[in-house]
Amino acid sequence: MPVLDAHVADHPWREHAWGLLALALYRCGRQGDALAVLRRARALLAEHLGVDPGPGLRRLEHDILDQSPHLGQGPAAGGTADRVWAGASAAYDRAVASGARVRLESTVGLLRGLAVTGGPGLLAAREHRVAAALAAEELGDPELAARVIGAYDVPAIWTRVDDPAQAARIVAAAGRTLAALPPDGHDAARARLLATIALESRGTPAGPGTDPPSHGRRAALDAERLARALDDPALLAFALNGLFMQSFHRTGLAPDRDAIGAELVALAARQGLVTYEVLGHLIRCQARSALGDFPAADGHAQSADALAERNELPLVTVFTRWYRVLRRAATGAGTLEGTAAAYRRAARDLDGAGMPGLEHGLLPLALLSLRVSRGLPAPTDVEDAAWGPYAPWARPLVLLARGDGRDRARTALRALPDPPGDLLTEAMWCLAVRAAVDTEDRPTLLRARAALTPATGELAGAGSGLLTLGPVDVWLDVIATALGSADGDRR
Repeated sequence: MPVLDAHVADHPWREHAWGLLALALYRCGRQGDALAVLRRARALLAEHLGVDPGPGLRRLEHDILDQSPHLGQGPAAGGTADRVWAGASAAYDRAVASGARVRLESTVGLLRGLAVTGGPGLLAAREHRVAAALAAEELGDPELAARVIGAYDVPAIWTRVDDPAQAARIVAAAGRTLAALPPDGHDAARARLLATIALESRGTPAGPGTDPPSHGRRAALDAERLARALDDPALLAFALNGLFMQSFHRTGLAPDRDAIGAELVALAARQGLVTYEVLGHLIRCQARSALGDFPAADGHAQSADALAERNELPLVTVFTRWYRVLRRAATGAGTLEGTAAAYRRAARDLDGAGMPGLEHGLLPLALLSLRVSRGLPAPTDVEDAAWGPYAPWARPLVLLARGDGRDRARTALRALPDPPGDLLTEAMWCLAVRAAVDTEDRPTLLRARAALTPATGELAGAGSGLLTLGPVDVWLDVIATALGSADGDRR
């Protein structure tokens, strides 16, 4: 607690710091003190910056007032665990000298646990992870730096990074450390650094092919090779996570990801690697959704939820709740309005969850997908900024829906980049197809056909576990019809 108090004093405008302090107090059974901290933060922000607390702090205050179970230990819980924690941390402070290098490695262990709590904990873990990596580099010991950078093996399921600048700094630090390691040995350290690079460089453009592999994909393949040779289960799980994140270099790879998820589930269950077992189930839920196998996807969502409940992993339910709305959308259960309302309810789980890479633009995209898959025009009342990273693919459809933007829509389509190589690649191409058909844009249709053909038999976007635009085969038929009509018109 003194460390968090000092951190808040040093950084009074960092809302995640106030959230961490309030959460720590609550988990020590000090609900009143936790609420007082949040009131102090609210007053400080209002007085000096003229703003209210962000959604993360507001949600935390609400959850503390409700004594939400996902916050963990609270006023009604016993204090044994807190006494153990306090005693152990005090003993550590006494035994390990200030400035000792081992403190950096211990810090990363704490950050790994902090990251899976979501919300302020996840944001703080990412920030302090970068600081720990750079501090380790400054000591001039590449082996220590490799251990510190590679120890943050927190499972990741979403293919867009939350903070691109932070991710780039981690990738750069890992690359420098790899180059600085002695040429012989250190294969485990190399594998962890390579897996780190693979994870943090995810979501790069898919590109036209697979040869040569991207930097991130090469790192993933090398990490997997080293991990298998070392026969280290935890290291292999980390490497497989990196391989998953780099399995989007073309469409149609849901079966490959399903195989990665299956290996993760089996490996993690044998070795007691709970967070990776959850990851494996979530990957399989996504992959089976892409393949239209919803009974199997249901089973994996249920398994992930059960593990999350037993092991206090609150972020898991964000994904499984969204999956259940996707299933409703894909199977046509319920009305358009009812499914849209379900998406809006699921979006509330993202408020303050600490995953901006997932949250930004997702609800508008899900609602757009609902409409487009039913042949309806795009909404015209969504602000441009609300589309987030999906704006380039939404904009042509919005222009068309406004009724006066066909030429502008065609211009936007001609400038459209390839979608990033991620869980929504097929969905972005389908949005482009819808606009290209309406504007008779043959070049975009040809690009989309080449990109989507490998995904024949899959549901577009369903591999995200969040939304879908329906069968890829239907969209390929739409392209074929439009191209045929265009050829006929020319004749």
